[in-house]
Amino acid sequence: QVQLVESGGGLVQAGGSLRLSCAASGRTFSRNAMGWFRQAPGKEREFVAAKSWSGGSTYYADSVKGRFTISRDNAKNTVHLLMNSLKPEDTAVYYCNAGGDAYGMALGPQLYWGQGTQVTVSS
Repeated sequence: QVQLVESGGGLVQAGGSLRLSCAASGRTFSRNAMGWFRQAPGKEREFVAAKSWSGGSTYYADSVKGRFTISRDNAKNTVHLLMNSLKPEDTAVYYCNAGGDAYGMALGPQLYWGQGTQVTVSS
């Protein structure tokens, strides 16, 4: 059974930072993309960032470029999202996503999802 478990969410003031982590179990994603989506209240789930299995390809949503950094550790089957300069509009439930390739993930979600972790940015 494949599981993706996110951690690291919380409440932070605008301008602050958070680091999200996602640990996968049940299969290895060392040959697949891993990344992040988010969903704000009343809005559709949207792409945030994706990284290829090799780390050679990385994609970001325009809204987070220059502020968020995605990284992964294939040996530990984990992916991280370092979020700096957080804004109130970054408030959302952040979901880990895995499977396929990074370019495909930037176009739409892949097969495996985590349960989500809440990020709240206060102004």
